Amino acid sequence: TTIATLAVDEPPERLVLAPLLPASGAGFAWFWAGAAGASCWLCGRAEKIFGVHDDPRIALDEVVGLWTAIAFLPRRLPVWMAAFVLFRLFDSWKPPLWGRLERLPGGLGVVADDVGAGIAANVGVRALMWCLPWFGI
Repeated sequence: TTIATLAVDEPPERLVLAPLLPASGAGFAWFWAGAAGASCWLCGRAEKIFGVHDDPRIALDEVVGLWTAIAFLPRRLPVWMAAFVLFRLFDSWKPPLWGRLERLPGGLGVVADDVGAGIAANVGVRALMWCLPWFGI
């Protein structure tokens, strides 16, 4: 077994914050809903403290966006890496829909555009797995 094979075949639980994620679908859904709600509240508070909407020092929205990107995908490092790359791409690109989400008031606007980017990334990875079935195995 090579180092590259070990890295690809290992579950991504060693990634930052990944051990917090429940493995069951229902558990993950409840966890995500709680995290998204708490993130909206916390990001709204941070926005008031910093005095700027979606201040770059606020990073919790990125975490929830990434958790959205990997939601219900196979726990395989290549799959989660693809979700991360696509999430960063969509989050940086900010298509028109994301711009509207970002304009929502308070913490909801801070978090919503990242959740939108996470959804787009998740759909993108699912399309990749559909086109390349071996990718998600």
